[in-house]
Amino acid sequence: MADAKVIPFDDDRSRARRRPSRSDGEASVRALPAQQPDGRQQAGGTTQAPPAPPSPSAAPPASGGWERRLAEGLAFLRRRVTGDYEVDEFGYDEELTDQVLMSLLRPVYEKYFRVEVKGVDNIPKEGGALVVANHSGTLPLDGLMMQVAVHDHHPAGRHLRLLAADLVFMLPVVNELARKAGHTLACAEDAERLLKAGEIVGVMPEGFKGIGKPFAERYKLQRFGRGGFVSTALRAGVPIVPCSIVGAEEIYPMLGNARTLARVLGLPYFPLTPTFPWLGPLGALPLPTKWTIQFGEPIPTDGYPLEAAEDPMLMFNLTDQVREQIQHTLYKLLVQRRSVFF
Repeated sequence: MADAKVIPFDDDRSRARRRPSRSDGEASVRALPAQQPDGRQQAGGTTQAPPAPPSPSAAPPASGGWERRLAEGLAFLRRRVTGDYEVDEFGYDEELTDQVLMSLLRPVYEKYFRVEVKGVDNIPKEGGALVVANHSGTLPLDGLMMQVAVHDHHPAGRHLRLLAADLVFMLPVVNELARKAGHTLACAEDAERLLKAGEIVGVMPEGFKGIGKPFAERYKLQRFGRGGFVSTALRAGVPIVPCSIVGAEEIYPMLGNARTLARVLGLPYFPLTPTFPWLGPLGALPLPTKWTIQFGEPIPTDGYPLEAAEDPMLMFNLTDQVREQIQHTLYKLLVQRRSVFF
């Protein structure tokens, strides 16, 4: 299989952020032959009688039917085999993400978790922004659902580039898929480059402390680190968009943590839930909870001087402001929620 072309990250940013057209494969569909005034068709210099009309019982072809989908699929496979596709220097494959990865996640998002999205218009239509969200659920499905929410519901068709922990890029297969989906290492340098290039970057500052907390502490935000995400936003001069996610806490109710086993396996924790590991692989199936993802009012940072990124008091205040806004919204959404599952 041929290698993909790597495009410099700073070149043609508007094209890099453009969602590929769903009709890219149409060029491989041959045009219909010219039609004579009497209804006959001419092909290759010979005159042919028009085809017989379809029987009344035959169903009319649906708009954008299987022929078009087949042509698009074959064109996509051809580009994969020949290497006629592009990735940026972080490994992000926009075409694969749009046409394959999002298609795989969308049924989970729409049918299983039935995610309701609010305030997505608070994410800017252009330019960089840092989306800061709470983290929960034992497995990081909340980040993936947030990525689908931005991809499918933002009016400008923005893409969310998530910052992920080192462990993600140490796992086989997961490492490659994460890169293809636009995730990158949670470090200030990568985040700042993405933000200055006009990308939407997602971060969950609670990290493993949030995703691996006991079920008894659900929806209680853990410490947001040292405010590194605020410093990154200040350096890039982009707004911070708080994001609150309700529903992820209950997909794997973590009742205990097998710490010894976690150390042996090199994991930050080993969850014990009502179903895992007691039911084996079946116990790894998440509970079908009802989710709500709400994007809050953006907090601007472009009014601060450049040296503000080095001011620890300012970083502490902004970090606390973001955290309080997310926590307040979580409580509000929990009060409005009718049921965990409906």
